[in-house]
Amino acid sequence: MKPRARLTSSWPLLLAGLSAVALSGCDGVQSVLSPDGVESERVWTLFWVLTIGGSVIMVVVIILTWLAIAIRPRWLSTEALVVGGGIIFPIVTLTALLGYGVMLMSAAANTSANQPALEVSIRGEQWWWRVTYTAPDGTRIESANELRIPVGRPVRIALTSADVIHSFWVPRLAGKLDMIPGRTNVMTLVAKQAGVSRGQCAEYCGGAHALMSFYVVALPAAEFDTWLAKEASDAASQTEQAGGQMLFLSHGCGGCHAIRGTAAVGRIGPDLTHVGSRLSLAAAALPNDEQAFMRWIADNQHIKPTNRMPPFGIFSEAELRSLARYLAALK
Repeated sequence: MKPRARLTSSWPLLLAGLSAVALSGCDGVQSVLSPDGVESERVWTLFWVLTIGGSVIMVVVIILTWLAIAIRPRWLSTEALVVGGGIIFPIVTLTALLGYGVMLMSAAANTSANQPALEVSIRGEQWWWRVTYTAPDGTRIESANELRIPVGRPVRIALTSADVIHSFWVPRLAGKLDMIPGRTNVMTLVAKQAGVSRGQCAEYCGGAHALMSFYVVALPAAEFDTWLAKEASDAASQTEQAGGQMLFLSHGCGGCHAIRGTAAVGRIGPDLTHVGSRLSLAAAALPNDEQAFMRWIADNQHIKPTNRMPPFGIFSEAELRSLARYLAALK
């Protein structure tokens, strides 16, 4: 077989492979094309309306262009076609799309206004997320880098920023909304089923922007209420982790981080009261296990360059393991 023939015969396989790679990005915990929320389903519908409508218009334009070049029918140059295709059609089409988009936004606003919502505030900081829940009795419960919500109940999220412009985006649940210093923007999430979605800061905010991610965990309503009650409690005291706790408190970690029920009351970094129960560490940069804690404490600047926490190379291997074991046990 000649080289050109071999190359021609391989095109179908190459196209099939490229299509498989492209389609693999249309699913998963961070895909807008696999919606799990009320608002994201509206975005998904609007996407397909625009995609299909735009494709049809593009095909028509290509056909008309070919006719104009190859055949040159007289009707293509009539005033009626120019006015109808160049003025009336764009006005009607764009007005219809604008009206449809406004209708979708109005439906979302009515859905959130007609039901009582769980109140959560999320503040973007370089480069992590401060998450604060307001319990039914008014108690404020702080967490970080992970949002848990009840299935089927609206969650009203107040978005702010402590430093620069960030942007909160969970593609499977809703569209993105900017977090602007000095301003509070509000979005409402409604998860339709239990599961895990991944979010990302969608506005460049500095060096570690690409590593500023988070997880949203949708739980059945009763399971969420149980979790929130536990999240409001102090850190569990475990005698076998006393050595790790002493290392944490004696080396200044409590100056930046809070662990409720201990002398650690820092507000600079994430609250670590129940850090061991989260799905990830360092805003989804690492898995949540003892080894990851050890890596982060000793060498965090290589994992997430320019983050605000200094590396702690002062601990021996045994001390580092003891400290990591203590933090991993905070559930």
